[in-house]
Amino acid sequence: MSTEPLVSVVCLCYNHERFVAEAIQSVLNQTYKNIQLIVVDDFSNDNSVAVIEPLVQKNPTIDFMPLPKNTGNCRAFNSALTKVKGEYVIDLAADDVMLPERIEKQVRYFQNLDESFGVVFTNADYIDAEGKFIRNHTEHLISKKLINQVPQGWVFRDVLKQYFICSPTMMIKKIVLDKLHGYDEELAYEDFDFWVRASRCFPFAYQDETLTRVRRNIKSMSSGEYQQGNKQLYSTYLICRKAVLLCRDNADQQALVCRVRYEFKQSVFSGNLSEANLFAQLEKELAGHNIAFFLYQFLSWMPLPWPWIRKQYHHWRYST
Repeated sequence: MSTEPLVSVVCLCYNHERFVAEAIQSVLNQTYKNIQLIVVDDFSNDNSVAVIEPLVQKNPTIDFMPLPKNTGNCRAFNSALTKVKGEYVIDLAADDVMLPERIEKQVRYFQNLDESFGVVFTNADYIDAEGKFIRNHTEHLISKKLINQVPQGWVFRDVLKQYFICSPTMMIKKIVLDKLHGYDEELAYEDFDFWVRASRCFPFAYQDETLTRVRRNIKSMSSGEYQQGNKQLYSTYLICRKAVLLCRDNADQQALVCRVRYEFKQSVFSGNLSEANLFAQLEKELAGHNIAFFLYQFLSWMPLPWPWIRKQYHHWRYST
């Protein structure tokens, strides 16, 4: 019997027939061998199940969970969480690829940390549908002056103010997910809420290595959340609402105010006026409106194609 800690990988699949075999194989090819692999298909309407089943037959240790209806990412992950036995957990999308030494290196990194740490995250390369390199996660953030360095330790304020964690790179202690009762199933996406809640209770560590290749559509990398009608923006509002109760001092609250003001601005200029009103109300409750609020409100009344202008700006600012 292996003395190495068990690592549970939950591979979530929804309409990933083109990529799921590569994702599963990347787990099977790990140099670290004490792995529990749970593959969840969230009622795909393509041929994903037909691709997965032969791999399961060939590798009977894989626990395959084809769900009887589509539940969404958060609920699908939680359904697998009930079967997780590992000390560490990885949430792997079925279109991403782990490099062969990823799990071994992250386990070793975790074992050299203070026991209080709950999450280790790493650098990553973004790839397109054909597997071609798009850009490096951390290098891009630094080159665009979105961060000066990668925050780590007690990062509660950092995750409120700015984006810096590539979610697919995280290895999470099972005790963290147990404390949080998994993902919030009322939300349309999981990572921001997880970062906020987990970082309140556990420090995060950054391992400066590229260990995962993350699949992305370069045309939507910086703007998908703000497409009109996208449910993620309302979920972001709900997460900010929840974060109010997690703030312990004025510095925490100011970090949250920065996020709320940012989301208000993005909501205005993406044409999501219902969410803009919600963020405006939350800003007023937390800090009152500043001059920028009234400027953005005034600009939103001007008959200009703000969503198109914002999209072009974001493509120039973040994608090039």
